[in-house]
Amino acid sequence: MNRLYMGASAFGLASFALSNCIYNVDAGHRGLIFDRFRGGIQKGVKAEGTHFFFPGMQYPIVLDVRTAPRKINSVTGTKDLQTVNISLRVLIRPKVDALASVYQELGPNFNEVTLPSLGNEVLKAVVAQYNAEQLLTQREEVSRQIKDALTIRCAKYNLLLDDVALTHLQYGTEFAKAIEDKQVAEQRAERAKFIVAKAEQEKLARIIRSEGEAAAAQLVSQSLADYGAGMLKLRQIESAQSIAETLSASNGVVYLPSMHGSSSGDSSGQGGNGLLLNIH
Repeated sequence: MNRLYMGASAFGLASFALSNCIYNVDAGHRGLIFDRFRGGIQKGVKAEGTHFFFPGMQYPIVLDVRTAPRKINSVTGTKDLQTVNISLRVLIRPKVDALASVYQELGPNFNEVTLPSLGNEVLKAVVAQYNAEQLLTQREEVSRQIKDALTIRCAKYNLLLDDVALTHLQYGTEFAKAIEDKQVAEQRAERAKFIVAKAEQEKLARIIRSEGEAAAAQLVSQSLADYGAGMLKLRQIESAQSIAETLSASNGVVYLPSMHGSSSGDSSGQGGNGLLLNIH
């Protein structure tokens, strides 16, 4: 009985000791060991899984090494002395191979320690190189320059940047009013250009129409000179036919064209203009 009791006690003690000698590193995390007798944080980085340590002498530190989004807000000035409120979204993660140095120098909240100060410094330095209008028209170039500068600064602290993007740009009321006034002025200028172009087209149309009328008059004069009264007679017949057709379309008026060769026709043989009857 005593042996059974002693065996159970030994097994329980071993289980307790074993359970306090292991730790787990979850996915997306890495582990460090702090050794009290071997100089503090050990350089080796523990991968995902279960690991052993010596209780009392060591204790584990588990850190999240996944890419995490961070937002940086800054109020800074542009090259043309405009005040801009700018927001920057950064995806950042620690360099796994140098995780021990990151923890020793920056602590567990390494992102919160370095990123706000570095981000504000880089934002102010880059934005000061551009005018307020250029920040809008060259936004991609500004983002790239901020990313390059911030990547270099973060690399000194063993931090890696996966992405940098400008998410918000807000100017003061004075600049917003200036932009609105500029847009209105541009619209008015475009309207003035349209009016001038329209006037030029109308002028050109009048010139072409006048030249056409002059050419027509010249043709009429030439026809009169060549064919004499025959040209006038043709115009008279065409006008009479047009008037007769117009009147025949009116209520109470009937147009009867002349009938050449009929026994009841005009004895004079001149029936080209037809006959108009007014019916009441």
